[in-house]
Amino acid sequence: MVQVKKADPNNRTVAENRKARFSYEILDTLETGLVLTGTEVKSLRQGQANIAESYASNEGGEIWLINSYLPEYLQANRFNHEPRRRRKLLVNKREMAKLAQAVDREGMTMVPLKIYFNDQGRAKLLLGVARGKKLHDKRQTEKARDWAREKGRLLKERG
Repeated sequence: MVQVKKADPNNRTVAENRKARFSYEILDTLETGLVLTGTEVKSLRQGQANIAESYASNEGGEIWLINSYLPEYLQANRFNHEPRRRRKLLVNKREMAKLAQAVDREGMTMVPLKIYFNDQGRAKLLLGVARGKKLHDKRQTEKARDWAREKGRLLKERG
């Protein structure tokens, strides 16, 4: 008898934007909801999504996720969704005002960091308020990470 391995309930991350932490200095994070169609949720549950080149924008008092890629759900045939459509983010009015103020006044941007399912099984997006890093900042970050890795190797060899 074949046993089906259940998904790990602790690891519900669908997509992560690892490039964002390298390219941006993340100052604040916010958990937002996503307005999705049924086939988009099914596609997410299969673990298919890409948010590496996406961003969030404040338009008309609403926050939209732009350029995210959720591939079509193969079993949905003609009732499928558009893979690169704009998706509305669900945010409190207070939080939206705070985000809009930070982005407009201080020259920051809203970057999606991670799509995951919460404890209730709802799709959530971790949105980061970020400032772009300069090239020398990126080099310093990489140098510090390399030194930490080298330090770990040296301690492991000696100890």
